[in-house]
Amino acid sequence: MSTTERPRILVVGGGYVGLYAARRILKKMRYGEATVTVVDPRSYMTYQPFLPEAAAGSISPRHVVVPLRRVLPKAEVLTGRVTSIDQDRKVAVVQPLVGQTYELPFDYLVIALGAVSRTFPIPGLAENGIGMKGVEEAISLRNHVLEQLDKADSTTDEEIRRKALTFVFVGGGFAGAETIGEVEDMARDAAKYYPSVRREDMRFVLVDAADKILPEVGPKLGQWGLEHLKKRGVEVYLNTSMKSCVDGHVVLANGLEVDSSTIVWTAGVKPNPALARFGLPLGPKGHVDVGATLQARGTDYIWAAGDNAQVPDLAAGEGHWCPPNAQHALRQSKVLGDNVISGMRGFPQRTYKHANKGAVAGLGLHKGVAMIVLGKTKIKLKGRLAWYMHRGYHGLAMPTFNRKIRVLADWTLGLFLKREVVSLGAMEHPREEFYEAAAPVTAAAASRQQSGSPAERAKAS
Repeated sequence: MSTTERPRILVVGGGYVGLYAARRILKKMRYGEATVTVVDPRSYMTYQPFLPEAAAGSISPRHVVVPLRRVLPKAEVLTGRVTSIDQDRKVAVVQPLVGQTYELPFDYLVIALGAVSRTFPIPGLAENGIGMKGVEEAISLRNHVLEQLDKADSTTDEEIRRKALTFVFVGGGFAGAETIGEVEDMARDAAKYYPSVRREDMRFVLVDAADKILPEVGPKLGQWGLEHLKKRGVEVYLNTSMKSCVDGHVVLANGLEVDSSTIVWTAGVKPNPALARFGLPLGPKGHVDVGATLQARGTDYIWAAGDNAQVPDLAAGEGHWCPPNAQHALRQSKVLGDNVISGMRGFPQRTYKHANKGAVAGLGLHKGVAMIVLGKTKIKLKGRLAWYMHRGYHGLAMPTFNRKIRVLADWTLGLFLKREVVSLGAMEHPREEFYEAAAPVTAAAASRQQSGSPAERAKAS
């Protein structure tokens, strides 16, 4: 960390908004005008719309993340967490990955912490659930699902086999529907290489407390998506919830009980709870309450946008808020960056206004739904054409030219090469094999040191 007498613009969070806002500020800023500091627990930004494809092996996990230090070479990038903010002194307390906390003074503040998984106190969820908010979870889910096929193909115990081949997904929004669509597609392909495992042996269950799935694309396309998943053998239970999943025994509110080794939780998101410690004006759901200029209400040096902000939707009218999606996050971050520069120079602030351009969702290879809004006209697509729209939109929205090319290369290779179906489950505990080899020797040496003669103890050491 460097010290500077120049004004500091502190960006808390290196996700979509944090990355793009910092890039915008650096682009608009004059040389030496200020120092931009980005603080995030990870040294990279994750493009979350591609996580389902990463979980299915259609995109390399490394290609859905963007290294912050490479993309922001003129900024300070600190790997750690901001634990508290003293607004009176304009000081943030930073907890680095290692070492003691320290204070970091700032002049202007950008809150871009994003959202975390919204969970409930369901027995067994913390111990058995798998989320889909980070690339680590996508990698883990892919390895886990393929490992279940390995188990099912290698055992003669019908109970173990049935549990391994049952996959439960909770949440029918974009994340849930896309993830179950991609994973089911992958499992169907992988089953070709397992002599005793067929797609008919697998059980995919989708659960949602709402009365429909994919509400973002409208009722008609949502209904098509529901029927499409059912045709692929996915059991869908709406207007219900999961009551418990202790030891993988899933109990739904409608009375259904199944044993599953795979429980994926995608039932929505909530603002990062760290916001409550920052002394910011918050909305009823915990978002930073900002005006149309993206400034936190009652301040002139704090801005927020994206999933952790309650942003008025001027295009939809009074009382409406911008939904938490990449479409708004990208555009808000640009306005936010411009407003930080304007605020620093004493110029008027711009207001954020963006009319919804639609939504796209992929449900596996060559399958998807899309609603494109052109003025007052809504174009609704489904199937292969919608899948092309999904890939086209997110391919363009992926940050940096470098990552765009890498993702395009993954897709192009997928046209000619079969999907990889190897499980790397050992990655979850990479030292386990070495520990098993070294631990007995270490234990024996320790025992000799404690109970042997001085000469033996010296030899053991």
